[in-house]
Amino acid sequence: MTPESVLTIGRDALALGILLGAPLLLTALAVGVLVGVFQAATQINEMTLSFIPKLLAMAAVAVVAGPWMLRLLIEYTRRLVESIPGLLA
Repeated sequence: MTPESVLTIGRDALALGILLGAPLLLTALAVGVLVGVFQAATQINEMTLSFIPKLLAMAAVAVVAGPWMLRLLIEYTRRLVESIPGLLA
């Protein structure tokens, strides 16, 4: 196993982590901004107000994007396991 192959595996794992986390994080960001604008417009200063909408939106995104995320994770794992003999030689 060469240092280049270790770096390639690490880079691919980081890219996969970013791809898997992006839909949920972007959803939380968008809902948080919308709730923040609503709170600023109505002058409601409740800290827990943004929690439930974020939770519901992230659950909806997880249901919609879940199969895609699982497929990406399975493909990466399959490629990684199949490459083990080549990495050891």
